[in-house]
Amino acid sequence: MSGFHRLVGGLGRVLMSAGVVVLLFVVYQLWGTGLREAQAQDDLTQAFAQATATASAPASAPEDVPAPLPPPEGEAVAILRIPKIEVEKAVVEGVGVADLKKGPGHYPGTPMPGQPGNAAIAGHRTTYGAPFFELDQLEMGDEILVRTLQGEFRYEVDRTMVVRPTQVEVLDPTEEDRLTLTTCNPRFSAAERLIVSAVLTGPSAPAPELPTPTPGPELSAPEPSNTEPVSLDEGALAGDPTARAPAVLWGLLAMVVWLVTSFTARTWRRWPAYLLGTPVTLVVLFVCFEQVARLFPANI
Repeated sequence: MSGFHRLVGGLGRVLMSAGVVVLLFVVYQLWGTGLREAQAQDDLTQAFAQATATASAPASAPEDVPAPLPPPEGEAVAILRIPKIEVEKAVVEGVGVADLKKGPGHYPGTPMPGQPGNAAIAGHRTTYGAPFFELDQLEMGDEILVRTLQGEFRYEVDRTMVVRPTQVEVLDPTEEDRLTLTTCNPRFSAAERLIVSAVLTGPSAPAPELPTPTPGPELSAPEPSNTEPVSLDEGALAGDPTARAPAVLWGLLAMVVWLVTSFTARTWRRWPAYLLGTPVTLVVLFVCFEQVARLFPANI
């Protein structure tokens, strides 16, 4: 019976350890990711303020402000404010894992906010600051304000909907000047997408005029820009499968560190061993959790 008791006791310890790891991961998802997002938001807000200050054109007349080209992915493009749900976030260019960790992301291939057509922004629902946590509370007539290098633009919500991730038509070009916000639905799930669409209430700003290449011996005709279809599941919005191997390796390293800590506690001194080993284990687990989080849709 002693062997059976040891087996049951060992199994119980394993299950308890697994439960603690799962709990720590939930804590990381709900609060730990917010620390990274807050730091990134500070940097993005400062960078956007500097870009606005150095802009040569006045922001009081958006239709007269020259249209800048979109910045590289991961850089600030706008400040998004939704008064009803108390959201004020810097928006980055791109909707990849690294981009949406910083804040809401502008879909490449759609117009910039304030410009003609259907501008689109994705955001996290429950992690990395959860900017769109209460997006479902927006109703017809609620205002959404966006400030870009071309000025500030006011949108009014005119419809909300829940769609499948494959219903990419919500990002299609429109004759009306619109802003489309997307996030995962329901909370803590990526089964659906919550869509909030708003119409611009004032004049739009000009879109950038992309240079047209001159046909020559090696270029028979110019290729149209933004011909790639935009997808609600594009790239990181469907998760990053390349994170599987790093997640496993960091998980194994965390296990090794904890086993070494436990062995040292039994053979040396208990509390000093745990005092030294626990912080190291938590740091390794934090890195492991970052890799695991990459496997989930980026705007959960």
